[in-house]
Amino acid sequence: MNKNIWLATCIGLFFSGNVLAQDISGSWQQIDDKTGSPKAIIEIRKDTNNTYTGKIAKITPRPGYTPREICNHCPAPYTNQPILGMDILKGLKHVPESNNYEQGRIIDPLAGKVYDAKMRLSANGKRLTLRAYMGISALGRSQTWLRLE
Repeated sequence: MNKNIWLATCIGLFFSGNVLAQDISGSWQQIDDKTGSPKAIIEIRKDTNNTYTGKIAKITPRPGYTPREICNHCPAPYTNQPILGMDILKGLKHVPESNNYEQGRIIDPLAGKVYDAKMRLSANGKRLTLRAYMGISALGRSQTWLRLE
């Protein structure tokens, strides 16, 4: 019986290590936290300094919505930049031994505001929960991003 418990523990540690080893690089479908509809496709890449950057790769068409093309109320260096292709997420760092990513910054190109950002990757690696906030995380908003296969 002890061998079975030991084997189950080893298998559990192996698989939990694989989940923690996942990173957030790849394509993600951004889901609007107000409407629940797809908003954009974000491509996240890992930079040479081990931080993550995300850019808008595609704006998802929605009925009755005309996407804005330029970030015209955004602070420098985003002022008058095209939204499509814009790096909106920068500086996100993986927290060791967890599925958390912190110390990032994200811009909302529609509102022209820059927020602190942190993310949590789900155990299965298919869902990111973004928390954007100013100063205190409890006063921010959360958004879900789904991994595209």
